[in-house]
Amino acid sequence: MPSRTIPASHMDIFSPTPDVPVIVIGAGPAGLTAAYELTQRSWPVLVLEADRQVGGIARTVEHRGFRFDIGGHRFFTKIEIVSRLWRSMLGEDFLTRPRVSRIYYHGRFFDYPLRPLNAFRNLGIITSTRVLLSYLWIKLFPVAPEDSFEAWVTNRFGRRLYEMFFRTYTEKVWGIPCHEIGAEWAAQRIRGLSLRTAIVNMFFPERNARGGTRIKTLTNQFEYPRLGPGMMWEAFRERIERAGGRVQLSHRAGRIRHDGTRVQAVEIESDGLRIEQPTARVVSTMPLRELIEALTPAPPQEVVEAAKRLRYRDFLTVAVTIDRAHLFEDNWIYVHDDSVRVGRIQNFKNWSPDMVPSPTKTCLGLEYFCFEGDDLWSMEDDALIELARRELTILGLVEADAISGGTVVRMPKAYPVYDEGFSSALEIIRSYLTRFENLQTIGRNGMHRYNNQDHSMLTAILAVRNLFGERHDLWGVNADEEYHEEVHIPGGTPEIASPQGLSDLASTQPLVPRRLPPDRSHQ
Repeated sequence: MPSRTIPASHMDIFSPTPDVPVIVIGAGPAGLTAAYELTQRSWPVLVLEADRQVGGIARTVEHRGFRFDIGGHRFFTKIEIVSRLWRSMLGEDFLTRPRVSRIYYHGRFFDYPLRPLNAFRNLGIITSTRVLLSYLWIKLFPVAPEDSFEAWVTNRFGRRLYEMFFRTYTEKVWGIPCHEIGAEWAAQRIRGLSLRTAIVNMFFPERNARGGTRIKTLTNQFEYPRLGPGMMWEAFRERIERAGGRVQLSHRAGRIRHDGTRVQAVEIESDGLRIEQPTARVVSTMPLRELIEALTPAPPQEVVEAAKRLRYRDFLTVAVTIDRAHLFEDNWIYVHDDSVRVGRIQNFKNWSPDMVPSPTKTCLGLEYFCFEGDDLWSMEDDALIELARRELTILGLVEADAISGGTVVRMPKAYPVYDEGFSSALEIIRSYLTRFENLQTIGRNGMHRYNNQDHSMLTAILAVRNLFGERHDLWGVNADEEYHEEVHIPGGTPEIASPQGLSDLASTQPLVPRRLPPDRSHQ
């Protein structure tokens, strides 16, 4: 049935805000943080969320009393204002949890961070000797040019460890061969870690080879809401609504009308009906590609074509319920083995015991990385649950008859893809959007940037301040090393906009591999 646009006065379902509100598009971490900040300024806020619950990719799904994440969401930040927000929302329901994780490879489980006896026992003396010889060989004859992920990692760990602990998992997550991924990503993603520093960390876990500083990839604890990350975002929603803001679920932003320099109204779609809501300011977390498509009148063709070049990596979770009180201690297991398709396995009971309805039960989340429309994405739910059952059995984690049920959640546009041409396309879009004085784009998809929750929240806080006269470069709040020394953000927000604060934030953000152009990748 085609949708109909009808006047606000005839629209009970929307009950439009009488005052001209700030419209926030998306109720994930970034959108909800922006809405909360706006309510603190007593400004009317209307949050539009196309899904039926808040949280975005950080939501918690409940299935027959079992709770699970869409991927694991640790709460860890070096930004004090974000930490204070988290704690003020949940108080004692914000738990401190130990990080316990392992790597599965060829029938063996390796502790991570590495422990000497465990690693030596799993590898055995023959393989350990071969690993060492491979490392010594590459020190004498390094790979050149060192322009790919494969070359960079091999030069620091040797060919054998690269094949064991880096290649398979990386290619599962990103769907890109490692010889086609730029070395810059490896240099930032596993900065400060090599075979030598890993061995030092095994014997002196509180120090790295340079002395005194903690290797960022080896953080050993984090915080976590008692009922999963969705509990945090439900608390944000409650605070927003208590302060007079409105969070509308199952309400999608349609056309965004503008006059060339200001957004004037946002079309709201729900249940086949549409209403155009005038707005004073807009904060958008919708994917940049969709934002450009929604703008009316349409942007120049160059901008439209640039938006079409932005691509995403998609993701699905198969959550299986298990009639066992205990399976393993890990929060998650990384699967570095190409005999199965699963990339990572979460044990949600180990994040918080309250994630399961009974102490006699367990819930595992098997994570599969894919592209929307490929064979995994298109597989029927029952077939995916059967695949999960079969792969858990292959890995030796669960007996098939202990699995009592399951469900599947698909998450489109989970990760922005940094492929050839993305940077120039993004620059064209950014340049165009600067003309809108009352529009701010934030968050992972709103900036086409792979970031953690604290980064998204910080961009939201700064975006709101921009709407009220401050001048913060949101695109500079990133994980790129070169930004740290040259950052200058006027506006008087020293606790979150100082070079040290931004450097601390950047040091904890995940990075995305950039695909090499064809003439630079090496087979």
